[in-house]
Formats: sequence, C-alpha cells, structure tokens
Amino acid sequence: MIATIEYNSRKLKIDLEQPLDISISIKDGKSNVNAWYIGPPKIEPEVFDDDVISVENGASVNFNTITFNPHSHGTHTETVGHIVKEKYSINKYLKRFFFLAEVVTVAPEKRDMDNVISAKQLQFALGNKKRDALVVRTIPNTNDKITKQYSNTNWTYFEEDAIRLLVKKGIKHLLVDLPSIDKEEDGGELKGHNAFWNTNGKIRKDATITEFIYVSNKIEDGSYFLNLQIASFENDATPSKPVLYKILE
Repeated sequence: MIATIEYNSRKLKIDLEQPLDISISIKDGKSNVNAWYIGPPKIEPEVFDDDVISVENGASVNFNTITFNPHSHGTHTETVGHIVKEKYSINKYLKRFFFLAEVVTVAPEKRDMDNVISAKQLQFALGNKKRDALVVRTIPNTNDKITKQYSNTNWTYFEEDAIRLLVKKGIKHLLVDLPSIDKEEDGGELKGHNAFWNTNGKIRKDATITEFIYVSNKIEDGSYFLNLQIASFENDATPSKPVLYKILE
C-alpha cells in the first residue's frame, strides 16, 4: 500500500507494507541485550497459592509478569527526565510520532583507549540536510548487537562537540545502536546527554534519545520516514519500537 504524506510542505510517498523495524525486543533470560551492571529481564508466570498461572501448567490463560529496566534491556526512548531532578515523562513530552529521518553509518575514531564519534564525521555524513531525526549505525555492525552484554566494555560514545553539532542542525530525535551516547564511565558528567537537551539553557523538553537500536545491514544509508512508537509509561524512558519507511522516488 503506497501512501502519500504531506510533511513540512513536502509530499512523501512511502510503502506501508514494507516497514523496517530497527528495535531490539525484550526477552526472558541472559541472551537478552544488557548494560549497566544489572541482571537480565524476567518474563515468568505469576504464582497464586502454588498454582503457576500458565496454560502449560493447566491454567485457562497465560499471565506473565515482566521485570525489566528500559535503559538496560532493549530499545528505549528517553527524555531529559533521565538526567534532571524534575520529572519529564516520555508519555507527556513526546507528542509527535512521525519524522523525516536520515540513516548514517559511522566508523568510530580512536581516541587513546576509546572509540568515539566526532563532529567531523557527523558533518560529513549529514551534510546540509535538514532532518528531524538522525539514525546512527556504527560499524562493525554484526548480529551480536542484539544479544551483547555491554557492561564493562567501554563502548563507543559521541564526543560533546558531535552532539552540539546535531543540536545546531536541529536534530530533535537521535537514535543510536549503543547503550548510551555517553562514555560508560565518565564520572557522571553525561556531556552528550546534557548537550543534547541543553540543560544549562532552555531545556529541549520535546527532544528524545533512543538507544539500543539495531539497523540491519540490509537498510541503506539515506532518507526515511520514521515512526517512533513508544509504550505508554509515565517515566523518563520507555521501551520503544522505531520503524523506518523508505521514501519512494
């Protein structure tokens, strides 16, 4: 089904039957992707008076309780409420869900013992394009990103200048295939997060960061229409399901 959408005075054609899901789902057990030094998520049936409430065990329904942390256990979208005292719920401050997005692939640069994404790289990848959202795929890009245990790995991160460049370019929604845009151990400075949300000035309350995505190698760099789907949690972050649609010529 081909849909024509008028977006910012521009008509875009997309094929609704060809969604490109770039989320990582949450599943029970240790093979689930993980970061931030906590155990895996749990999805297990409730037990009442020693009765396990699952069809397999004789109940009429399956009745699972899910225990997880959105920041640690899969694709999630967060607001500035993640790093400030005030409560900014993702469910209240993300009001739109469709955006013009650019997918770029970046090979991190070495900085001593670190791997970083620099402003120069993003400027080269994005050029003068005006986009609401930026989807960053880092390389190497292998399937182990879906199950990787990131704690104590000193993952790739964005330099502060790189994030400031994106803000200057008007990027409101940043999606990355990393546990965080910041260095794993940075003494709590969170330079990238603070720069993205402009916490020292007028806070960008409607801007979001989505982490732990996975962009298949089958998805080419270029322009897409993004549907940023979230679960309705009143929290600084929620599990999310970003879906891309190729813009047809």
